[in-house]
Amino acid sequence: MPEQLDSVRSPAEPRPRRRIGLLDGIRLGLLVAGVLCVVTGLLPRADAVANMRRIGPLLLFLGSVIVLAELARQARVFDVIAHRLAIIGRGNYVALFLLCVLFAATTTTVLNLDTTAVLLTPVMLALAVPARIPPLPLAMTTLWLANTASLLLPVSNLTNLLAAGRVGLDGRGFATTMWLPQLASIAVTMLCLWGWYWRRGRRGVDRYLPPEPVRPSGRRERALLYLTAAACVLFIAAIPIVGDRIGLAAGVAAIIAVVAFACLDRSALRWSLIPWRLLVFVIGLFLVVPTLGRFGLSHLMHDLIGTDPGTAGAYRAAAAGAGLSNIANNLPAYTAGEAVIPAANHTQLLALLIGTNVGSVLTPWASLATLLCLEFCRSHGVRVPMSRFLLSGAMLAVLATAAATAALIWIR
Repeated sequence: MPEQLDSVRSPAEPRPRRRIGLLDGIRLGLLVAGVLCVVTGLLPRADAVANMRRIGPLLLFLGSVIVLAELARQARVFDVIAHRLAIIGRGNYVALFLLCVLFAATTTTVLNLDTTAVLLTPVMLALAVPARIPPLPLAMTTLWLANTASLLLPVSNLTNLLAAGRVGLDGRGFATTMWLPQLASIAVTMLCLWGWYWRRGRRGVDRYLPPEPVRPSGRRERALLYLTAAACVLFIAAIPIVGDRIGLAAGVAAIIAVVAFACLDRSALRWSLIPWRLLVFVIGLFLVVPTLGRFGLSHLMHDLIGTDPGTAGAYRAAAAGAGLSNIANNLPAYTAGEAVIPAANHTQLLALLIGTNVGSVLTPWASLATLLCLEFCRSHGVRVPMSRFLLSGAMLAVLATAAATAALIWIR
């Protein structure tokens, strides 16, 4: 069995004291740099306050969904779902691969990429130990498809909502335009997933062992399972209804889970449930990037993207969006690119969207979904080899962005 299985801890095992690693250092450094931008006046205080107000709901969402997902994992909600998924696959890796791709792509498309990252990543990782499946292919399936399957509907990604409003497309019009780019993106993602992570030479075994269904033994365990699962269902059901108030929906769902554990298993409630690493990163990001915009970023994006409404302009926009997403993050990359694209260049704007959505798979900080997936990998003890992550991500970013942009140009 591959060594990767040894890196997955049982939830019952004590966790070692966490040290500040490279990514934690980057997050803290970004926050310090952002604060210095405000203190020195490089970013006016009024702009900093406005940005903090803008990301307040986002911070609420991030903190709430991480707490909800972690408590759901401790209540074994994900174990129940994961075991059922593995049972349906009957030990066949091809069947399991297709099921995982379908599950992740559907969740991303119908709900949104952050839901896939938060609620589906623990499901995939929970498959590893009982079925003796290498965890890395499962983790990378959710990590990649959370980004590359987020093109079809406006609700699939926050950047989609911004783009749909800019080009004047409703949900049906947006889907009619983006269905072929979405298919192209998912097809390339499947090929890269199989070649880099799922094929026999990578996973090391021919079949996996279908596990037995998970059945909670005691009354308290069943109550925690049902209450926490209900909180997750409430959160998912509320997403298409609450619109931009998704943070409130996540907060209510997290409160339900916290109250359930406070009544039935108070020892599980720890301050470490709060994802301070991610919150620090987001705050720093929205202080540093606006500062860069004041000192040449807008001019740079204009030079990179240009104003050509044709094929060359579309590829330039897609490449610029993917490049800046992996340097900074996909949300500020889209915002910076949108600001310099003429209002009439709809194809160019949608190509920028493809670059920021599909191309944001190279660096760990390229999208919040990627950060969330890696956060769960870390908390589950799953090691993601950074060299393979970067190489495979570079290939996927180039191929999927090019294929989806070509599909957009063809359909437009």
